[in-house]
Amino acid sequence: MTESGSWQSLRDQRMAEPGAADEYAATKLAYELGKAVRERREQRGWSQSELAKAAGMTQSAVARFEAGGTVPTLNVLERIARALDTELSVRFVPKPGRPPRPSPA
Repeated sequence: MTESGSWQSLRDQRMAEPGAADEYAATKLAYELGKAVRERREQRGWSQSELAKAAGMTQSAVARFEAGGTVPTLNVLERIARALDTELSVRFVPKPGRPPRPSPA
């Protein structure tokens, strides 16, 4: 079996475990949030320490967040958004290709 075939097989086994898909989705969200913050911070020319100071956090907390290692609370996201002079937007967006469920009676 090739190395990529072994990896795919292991991934498929792990994703079949209960709760794995939810954990994967949470990890993906944490990564995407961290990436967005890192990009905005770099656009401003700030170091992690500068963002941390502006947001009332530690540099290590910013580093963990940017790496996708933590899922932040809304309060932390709001502090980071203010520090980066951005607006935080949290939305619920229907998944494509799925009809809306009827309202409970």
